[in-house]
Amino acid sequence: MSDLTPSRDLTSLKQSQHVGSHKVNFPLDERLLPLIADPAAEQRGFDRWLEIADELTNADLAESMRSLLGDLKAKTLLSRIFGNSPFLSHCSSAEPAFLLRLLDVGPDAAFAELCDELAGQCDAETDMARLMAALRIAKRRTALLVALADIAGTWPLERVTETLADFAEAACRHAVRFLLRREARKGEFTLPHPEDPERDSGLVVLGMGKFGARELNYSSDIDLIVFYDHERLNYTGRRSLPECMIALTKDLVKILDERTVNGYVFRTDLRLRPDPGSTPVAISLLAAESYYEGFGQNWERAAMIKARQVAGDCEVGGAFLKFLRPFIWRKSLDFAAIQDIHSIKRQINAHKGGHSIAVAGHNIKLGRGGIREIEFFAQTQQLIWGGRQPEMRCCRTLDALHALAELGHTDPQVVAELEEAYRFLRQLEHRLQMVDDKQTQTLPDSPPRLAELSAFMGFAEVEAFSAALTRRLQTVEAHYAKLFEDSPELVTHGNLVFTGGENDPDTVRTLKEMGFSTAEAVCATIRGWHHGRIRATRSTRARELLTELTPALLGAMSNTVAPDDAFMRFNDFLSRLPAGVPLFSLFYSNPSLLELVAEIMGNAPRLAEHLARHTTVLDAVVTSAFFEPPPGRAELQADLERALAEADDFQEVLDVTRRWANDHKFQVGVQTLRNLLGPDQAARAFSDIGDSILAALIPKVEEEFARAHGTVPGGGWCILAMGKMGGHEMTATSDMDLILVYDAPEDAEESDGPRPLAVSTWFARLTQRIVNALTAKTAEGTLYDVDMRLRPSGNSGPIASSFTSFERYQRESAWTWEHMALTRARVVTGDAELGAKVESVIRDTLTRERNADRLVMDVAEMRERMAREHRADSHWEVKHLRGGLVDIEFTAQYLQLRHGREHPSMLCHNTRDALEAANAAGILSGGDLDTLVAAWRLWSAVQVVLRQTIAGKFDEKTAPRGLRDVLVQAAGLTDFKTLVDRMDDCAAQSLEVFERIVGQPGRDVRERIGPDA
Repeated sequence: MSDLTPSRDLTSLKQSQHVGSHKVNFPLDERLLPLIADPAAEQRGFDRWLEIADELTNADLAESMRSLLGDLKAKTLLSRIFGNSPFLSHCSSAEPAFLLRLLDVGPDAAFAELCDELAGQCDAETDMARLMAALRIAKRRTALLVALADIAGTWPLERVTETLADFAEAACRHAVRFLLRREARKGEFTLPHPEDPERDSGLVVLGMGKFGARELNYSSDIDLIVFYDHERLNYTGRRSLPECMIALTKDLVKILDERTVNGYVFRTDLRLRPDPGSTPVAISLLAAESYYEGFGQNWERAAMIKARQVAGDCEVGGAFLKFLRPFIWRKSLDFAAIQDIHSIKRQINAHKGGHSIAVAGHNIKLGRGGIREIEFFAQTQQLIWGGRQPEMRCCRTLDALHALAELGHTDPQVVAELEEAYRFLRQLEHRLQMVDDKQTQTLPDSPPRLAELSAFMGFAEVEAFSAALTRRLQTVEAHYAKLFEDSPELVTHGNLVFTGGENDPDTVRTLKEMGFSTAEAVCATIRGWHHGRIRATRSTRARELLTELTPALLGAMSNTVAPDDAFMRFNDFLSRLPAGVPLFSLFYSNPSLLELVAEIMGNAPRLAEHLARHTTVLDAVVTSAFFEPPPGRAELQADLERALAEADDFQEVLDVTRRWANDHKFQVGVQTLRNLLGPDQAARAFSDIGDSILAALIPKVEEEFARAHGTVPGGGWCILAMGKMGGHEMTATSDMDLILVYDAPEDAEESDGPRPLAVSTWFARLTQRIVNALTAKTAEGTLYDVDMRLRPSGNSGPIASSFTSFERYQRESAWTWEHMALTRARVVTGDAELGAKVESVIRDTLTRERNADRLVMDVAEMRERMAREHRADSHWEVKHLRGGLVDIEFTAQYLQLRHGREHPSMLCHNTRDALEAANAAGILSGGDLDTLVAAWRLWSAVQVVLRQTIAGKFDEKTAPRGLRDVLVQAAGLTDFKTLVDRMDDCAAQSLEVFERIVGQPGRDVRERIGPDA
């Protein structure tokens, strides 16, 4: 039957009782009647009523419809329908016979007759389409019946909501019985009682929320949870029992929820089931019991207060609800649990602008002073008191409020005021939904629509309606605020609600405003935490602490370089924890630690990775020593050697070294982020860590290597550090540029081990073992990448250089650029005597007499070639930027090679030290020194920050505010624009110095003597 076609035949409604009868027995309280919002719509409604009567072939029914308009009471009721609600006008036109019967016998008798007729239709039905049609027509009639009883003042609020819930329950039962019979006919399972399919079926359908409490609103959806007992169900089908139950549940939703030509029965929501993001729509009771025992949350306890079985096996359902009682009603609650209960609504109410309530556009359910606040007022206290006082275990909101007053938990006057406001708001909710049958609680924001709603509520003026509503909203808001006035605010950002089975739209909006571009995913992940999907949140206490911490955590992440990346890394970090309570307690007692962790997660991916692998490092962070200046090399080396002395084998040596290195790098990185170390101090600290590792680890490598191959009698080796390591300028991501130089007596032919090797082979293999020890990835991560291309002859030369070949190569074959690299070479560890010899060769090489023209031309040409091969796309690529680090380093290295013979004090490994030494020797002017050092410090600061914070290129147009702030702070400036301007100035000034000292003189020489001279 189409919803546009009047229902003309009601076989079970006795036509003789209304045909030709003009008396209306429907009770009506004229004091409670609404006004008529739209007189034109009222007239159209009466016109349509008469048109339908004229179109009917049933003369008696048509005459009754015409006669009805002569009854003053009937016309009064119809005028309120036609003049206020298009939806009810449509229902009246579609159901004239039912409406006549309703007005004749009254709503109570009419509803009883409707339910009896529906049962007769559904009990024998075998066709799902016909069942769906019958349920939808019955729903339309119920909607009309309930609306008239409400508008006429015939039924109080309780009777209105109970009737809606009773019909919803009947619809669920008819659908479940139909599906059980159908599946049994198909051979899916055997029903113990085919004449009563639900009995002993093992299927349980719980009604939740307002449905469970029999408080449904006029256009409410219904919340269901479907469980099944696999031991009760005798499954005989070809699929699995879970597949069968899932398919049955989906059909249950289809029967109730799908829109057809006859409309729908109820919008149906299954998202209050345990962990809806990862569980099927039908859940076994065994899995449900396990979930609620181990992972159930306080918001789920609040939801279960209203749980009621609405269909299925009553015995199994009753046993399950009994099982849930200890979960819902905890005998004792600690402070954290009570805080968690309070926080359910405190999160919702954490941020509200202003103190006034605007009526237009206000949400009377979720908004300030709305229905939800009254419900939470009752439910939160029910959870607190219900474990010890069974009288508090009421499903209905008003019953719970009365219990609070009777037991002395709430002042009776407060309860009276909340009840009066609740009744007013629920009636307003119903009238709002009656207009167009929309599930809405938001008042219209257009003045004409608001005026129409005011009339439907019985107010002649919008102002009077607004005043009446505002007074009640303010009353509710005030009482609710007092309930939690001693609880601290959780957050000031906005809604942050992670309860329930779906993302809260306001929370998603808040997260987006906080800077999370993947707000939906963030929201879903946090709800997963609360569902115990990770080990850290599987205890009740952990989830309660997490509830309090989450707003602060998200607030801290929103201030980082990349909030989404910070959250992703924190989730990874959290997922690796074996338990959450110790860490959450640490955060709770140390709020600054939470901010630091969020900062690390967002601003320093490498530090975040180490933290995720080694959560125990946080224990060190809370000590005062963690933020003290890092120890020097000698202390670091001694500390590492003590740690290595405890290692049982070489694999543990590698793991201990990595753990030790990463912990110390973490400390330096955190201090750099917090601007406790300048860029030069951080570089020195990173370099000292590297030096200590080489000094402590390589002897262990040699010892392990010697087990098989012995040692070279009289032989020795030393390690040269080059590049940034040699210059004490390492960053968090720097590799190690190394050269191994060895020496052995001329008569030494091979090593003395069980498997002897030739001398050159022994040292080559040792070098490879050293490289492997530094680069191998173990369970504790990696140490460093190693680059040995700066050795004599580069990649084409042997991996280990003999002292003789090293000396000869530097004297006879090395290019100018190799001598420039040699300015940073320093012996880090190894044989002291050989190290002194190597240092002497380096010194002799750097102080030899040179052709000044050839030198300046070589350096200038090399810089031009690098500029072509490594073009900087922006001034944030501070290494290759013209006027950047390379130009400054080339200037220093050129001056060392050019004037080192006359001023050997200039031979410093560090770029800044070399420049200052050049100034002290009178080679570099004070102005040029200041220019180059200022630029070097700025580039070093930028590089230190960017190497720890981002993997790709930096784009100032899209860079998050947090990263900009870190850069500004590291540079010692006041704002980002000043930093950008300063970078431009430094680049231009340092390039001018380079060009004046190296670039232009080099080009002049080349033009004068030619490149091949």
